[in-house]
Amino acid sequence: MTAPNPMKGFRGVMAGALIIEAIVVALALLVVHRTGGGLASWKGLLVGGIVLGLIVTCGLLRHKWSMYVVLALQLVMLGSFFAVPELGVLGLIFGLVWTYLFWLRRDVAKRMAEGRLPSQQER
Repeated sequence: MTAPNPMKGFRGVMAGALIIEAIVVALALLVVHRTGGGLASWKGLLVGGIVLGLIVTCGLLRHKWSMYVVLALQLVMLGSFFAVPELGVLGLIFGLVWTYLFWLRRDVAKRMAEGRLPSQQER
């Protein structure tokens, strides 16, 4: 029997965070519709593109480079503060969430390398 891969489970946590973020950012479409000139405006397309990017990134989490895609999406959300301030605030909030998730990922990888995870202990 092979030992469970903790990173596989952690990818599930990251995928869940991306889906929650996509839902919250999709709700920003309602704000853009009311204040930003409609969903067909460039602001609506920006929010829709970010939502699509977040959903697509869920399927890419098995690749190491996907962390850079997640980071880029967070930077786009932060940078969009001047166009859609609500989206910038969401970028700040989820940027903090992703900072914590990246820290946890690094900690799990370090403990895996040292053999200190509970799944690596002999019974």
